[in-house]
Amino acid sequence: MKIKLLVLFASLSVFASIAAAQSVVITKKTVTYRRPKPIVAFKKAFTVAYPKVKAATPAISKKIESAISYESNLDLNIKDELGETQWLESADYEIRYNKNGILSIALSVEGTAAYPDGSTKYVVVNTTTGTKAKPGDVFTNLSGLLAKVNKAKDKEIVNAIIDTKKDPENKDADIENMFKESEEYNKLSLDQFSVSDKGVTFHHDYGFAHVAQALQPAGEFFFTWAELIPYIKAGGLLSRIGR
Repeated sequence: MKIKLLVLFASLSVFASIAAAQSVVITKKTVTYRRPKPIVAFKKAFTVAYPKVKAATPAISKKIESAISYESNLDLNIKDELGETQWLESADYEIRYNKNGILSIALSVEGTAAYPDGSTKYVVVNTTTGTKAKPGDVFTNLSGLLAKVNKAKDKEIVNAIIDTKKDPENKDADIENMFKESEEYNKLSLDQFSVSDKGVTFHHDYGFAHVAQALQPAGEFFFTWAELIPYIKAGGLLSRIGR
């Protein structure tokens, strides 16, 4: 009888661990910060939507929150924002995927200096360990994969140039030179990617100047799981859904 109970408890423990590893609970906690000395009226306050995580253990929850924090991914400094920096207006996030022990999240900040601006970073986390997934952790043949993504980027650039030249309002814009500068200062990498049921999207910021933001392409290159099979690292985090 004791042996049966031990087996039952062990089975339940394993089941609970597997269930816990499948997804985590993300709760949004929005905090409004009020600046003691706003430099202008609309700088009186800013809001930050924090993703609060409940994972298998408190320790893993804390690790995930650290991995997906605005501070570590977007260099957000609340103390500075309450002092003289005063750029931020809001920080928020979007859950892209939260299953199979994988959390994919997009973190965004928006603010104003000389003009309104914003930035988004994409993070994929192993919810079993709480660690951030880097390209080398989940993909193989990185040079081949980068070439594949770069081919998609080149196609987007060609289409963007054609569309710009067709637009009467922008036909005289020196968009070719913008892309040349982008290639020099904003090299394509595999670091920014997000996960969905259908596949993986690699994200690229061309870094156009604010006055030319309307001409900047989306920089989103999607590949289905079938297309990525040769590049999914065996035993890696994405092999759970990509094979």
